[in-house]
Amino acid sequence: MRRVGRAVAAIAVVGFGYIAFLYLTLPDVRVLRTGNPRSTAFMDLRAREARAEGRELRRLHQPVPYSRISPHLKRAVLVAEDAGFWGHEGIDLEEIKKSLEADWERGSLTRGASTITQQLAKNLYLSPTRNPFRKLAELFITRRLEHELSKTRIFELYLNNIEWGDGIWGAEAAARHYFRIPASAIAPDQAALMAGAIINPRTLDIAHPNGRLRARQRIIRARMGRITPPPVVAIPPPAAPAEPEPVQPDAQVEPSSELEPGSELEPEAGKAHEADAPIAPVAP
Repeated sequence: MRRVGRAVAAIAVVGFGYIAFLYLTLPDVRVLRTGNPRSTAFMDLRAREARAEGRELRRLHQPVPYSRISPHLKRAVLVAEDAGFWGHEGIDLEEIKKSLEADWERGSLTRGASTITQQLAKNLYLSPTRNPFRKLAELFITRRLEHELSKTRIFELYLNNIEWGDGIWGAEAAARHYFRIPASAIAPDQAALMAGAIINPRTLDIAHPNGRLRARQRIIRARMGRITPPPVVAIPPPAAPAEPEPVQPDAQVEPSSELEPGSELEPEAGKAHEADAPIAPVAP
């Protein structure tokens, strides 16, 4: 029994040390508040895979502001990937529960429950492997992203860096490549098609959609009217100065403090849906 106790203690110490090391070596996501990444872990991975096959991979990537991405695409992506995005803090416990229940019934680990923030953490910094250490790092980075960035900024980064085909990254590059239009002009049917391909963009070809992709497009298109992304974040104009009150001759006047300028408005959590019932992500 003592040997078992010592073994358990040793494992606990090693595990705690690894978690501490992992936490201390997390990337500094604060630079993403105002700057766009020049490359991501997934972009670098695809480039290495291409070189291993003896070819150079093109990289079509043109980040654009959130305001220049079609609201139809925002709705479609939320429906397909994370309908509860505006209401959770990076980890959707309800979806994780559904995922575990489905996996238990099938006897396998197949159903995904990753939120948009988790997918962004993986795309920017990690790899597509399923090992538990990578998943732990993903959860730590997810929490840091949610703490340091606004929801709108997280969604903007996701839409600008997601893979949408072989060497095609982000909404602007995808819209121009597949439809010869900017991301701001994406129509509802095009948006549903793009969102349907996210699950496997190198197999589900937007240029030549197969039956599976068309089926996903129809489901997403039918649900898009039940979800509304928040408007573009804006800074409110400064309030008009109040008329000064007349001062009595013998009165003591306190110096007035200067009004601070307005800060950016954060979309209120849980207000994205027009319908009361939550919308489940589209099944693969």
